[in-house]
Amino acid sequence: MQLYGPLLSRVASSYEANSELRKELLQEIYLAVWQAMVGFRGQSSEKTYVLRIAHNRSVSHVASQMRHKGREDICVQSLPDERTAPEDKMVRQNQQQALLIAVRKLPLQSRQVMTLFMEGLSYQDIAEVCGISAANAGMILNRARQTLSKELNHE
Repeated sequence: MQLYGPLLSRVASSYEANSELRKELLQEIYLAVWQAMVGFRGQSSEKTYVLRIAHNRSVSHVASQMRHKGREDICVQSLPDERTAPEDKMVRQNQQQALLIAVRKLPLQSRQVMTLFMEGLSYQDIAEVCGISAANAGMILNRARQTLSKELNHE
C-alpha cells in the first residue's frame, strides 16, 4: 500500500480541495483498496486496478459532497516540488495550484480521465479504469485539455 501512497494522495487531491475532507477521502481510498486487493486476479496491472478503485471511491465521494453543496473549500494544497530556488519553487507551486483548481472544475468524467492521464496511464488503461473505449478516453482527454488550456490561459 505504501508503494501507491503518493499516487493515491494525488488522486484524492484532484477530487477534493478541502484538506480535512481530502484526508478523509484518502483514508476511504486506502480502505477500499485494501478490501478489494483480495479480489485482484491479474486481469490488468496492479496499478490500473488500484487506480480504478481510487477513482471509483473518489467519484462516490464527490457525489456525496454534491449533496452537501453548502460546504466551503477552505484549503488548496499544492503538489510537492523538487526545485531548490525559492522563486522557481513558488512559480511551480502556483502553476500546480492553478492546474489542480482547473482540473477540479472539469466535469467528473473529464476530471477522472485527465487525472489518470496525468498519472501516466495509456488510453487503453484509462479506458479500462473508466469502463469506456480507448477512443472515447482520447476524445474526453482532448476536450478536457482544451478546457484546461482555456481556463489556464484565461480565454
